[in-house]
Amino acid sequence: MYKIQKILFPFLLVVALTPSIFGQTLGLKSNFLYWGTVTPNLGMEFSLGPKTTLEVGGGYHPFALSNDKRFKHWLVQPELRYWFCEGFNGHFLGLHFHGAQYNVGGIDIPFGWLDILQDNRYQGYLYGGGLSYGYQWILSKRWNLELNLGGGYARIHYEKFPCQKCGTKEKEGNYDYFGVTKAAVSLIYVIK
Repeated sequence: MYKIQKILFPFLLVVALTPSIFGQTLGLKSNFLYWGTVTPNLGMEFSLGPKTTLEVGGGYHPFALSNDKRFKHWLVQPELRYWFCEGFNGHFLGLHFHGAQYNVGGIDIPFGWLDILQDNRYQGYLYGGGLSYGYQWILSKRWNLELNLGGGYARIHYEKFPCQKCGTKEKEGNYDYFGVTKAAVSLIYVIK
């Protein structure tokens, strides 16, 4: 279950040291859509060249919810970007990857989407990747605003339990998901 953490830790260590090696531009960002799930999140993006950047973002939700609801998870999602004009300005295409671990149950998601989460608890991990399109506006010398939407694939490994806090594992399996894998409205602080 912790295999992803063993793989991601060395990757994140290399990425954390990379900004001093590569570009002269670095941006720190936070995704407002992810905050909509009350998940603290932070990302960093740095230049690899005049038209390429690397973004590494992630979120961690360790908090207990009320009424036996669970929504604990962590997510890491690096993305390599190609900019049509210049880095941190205008249109871009991205290639992203993701890894996550979750423990979710007792949540009523509106419009009938994922009804299975209301009466059961699921825990496990996922990994995958996809393509995205985005646009970044320069608001001032140090502040940018970004919209980003992507689609792709996620391989989801899960264990199903009959209730939010108790029970014996009922089922274990894998699910292949194709659809939206990235959505962001981010505020960016640019460090040069």
